[in-house]
Amino acid sequence: MAKKDYYKVLEVTRDASQEEIKKAYRKQALKYHPDKNQGDSAAEENFKEAAEAYEVLSDAQKRNKYDQFGHAAFENGGAGGFGGGMTMDDIFSQFGDIFGGFGGFGGFGGFGGSSRGGGVTRGSNLRVKVTLNLLEVAEGVEKKIKVKKYNACGACNGSGAKHGTAKNTCSTCHGSGQVTRVTNTFLGQMQTASVCPTCHGEGTTISEKCEACYGEGIVKADEVIKINIPAGVAEGMQVKMGGKGNSARRGGISGDLLVIIQEEKHPQLTRDGSDLIYNLYLSIPQATLGATVEIPTVEGKAKIKIEGGTQPGRILRLRGKGVPEVNGYGRGDLLVQINVWIPKSMDKEERRIFEKMEQSDTFTPRPDKSENGFFNRMKNFFE
Repeated sequence: MAKKDYYKVLEVTRDASQEEIKKAYRKQALKYHPDKNQGDSAAEENFKEAAEAYEVLSDAQKRNKYDQFGHAAFENGGAGGFGGGMTMDDIFSQFGDIFGGFGGFGGFGGFGGSSRGGGVTRGSNLRVKVTLNLLEVAEGVEKKIKVKKYNACGACNGSGAKHGTAKNTCSTCHGSGQVTRVTNTFLGQMQTASVCPTCHGEGTTISEKCEACYGEGIVKADEVIKINIPAGVAEGMQVKMGGKGNSARRGGISGDLLVIIQEEKHPQLTRDGSDLIYNLYLSIPQATLGATVEIPTVEGKAKIKIEGGTQPGRILRLRGKGVPEVNGYGRGDLLVQINVWIPKSMDKEERRIFEKMEQSDTFTPRPDKSENGFFNRMKNFFE
């Protein structure tokens, strides 16, 4: 398959500045980041494609050759350092610094628990879903969950080496974690660097592997983790617990635990942001004469007084009876929407009563425009 034009991949013009190219790559990388598009092979290919384009266009010499010869400039081991065999680790370790500590999708610079050039490795992130009921959402809660994850091996303290033995400097890359190759092309000799095949970028090798972890430095086991979930979270929100993900191979930084919030629907209350909505149905006598009724709240139940002559569609506001704002500022309200229940059938005596009321001047509809108008309804809503 023919490769796409690098400028089109990054969506920049051919005279774009280096800063514009850098911003464009960052935008594409954020859009197609593997943490954001799990299991999406197309997004992963787009992510790699953007990295390959940036690798060429961010280098003045490579960009000049690309402008002259196109993709042919990097065939047969040319100047394109990644070529067709790039890995996620290559991308993160070489270009992770352009994100300036951005941590939106688990942080750039650590996708699969590996690194280049003998740098610090990073374990992968873990994702779990936690379901909360409305009371837990409103008050915040501590949850204990059991996850199966990789932890540092206790027998070798995560080094991967048998107890009492030491790691050795890799004889292939001499501790650099990468090897350099020089190839001849029609453009002349080209030098490329790649991850050392012997130490896989770590810069060290193990002469005797730990028998407990087989030299990996990590073992998989169940772990119970406490999660403190703040009040006011909502469906789809993510709580990040730094360092609670998988441990990295042979030392390094652990990944994060990402807790995805799922909200259990309340049987009677509907959530709208920080507000709660309850549809209250009154009988005709209750709406006409007034009544004291019981309604559900987050904490349980509450009694409210309904004035005689209350019209359908009116909204009563119980301030502070909703859900707290997740940022800690304020709390929503409980909105009680008044509905009047009209019976679908009646017995003879009931029908006689209503027929008598129908003839009464009291029950002749006299809508008050100021009461039923749109703006007044909005006024009632915000009372």
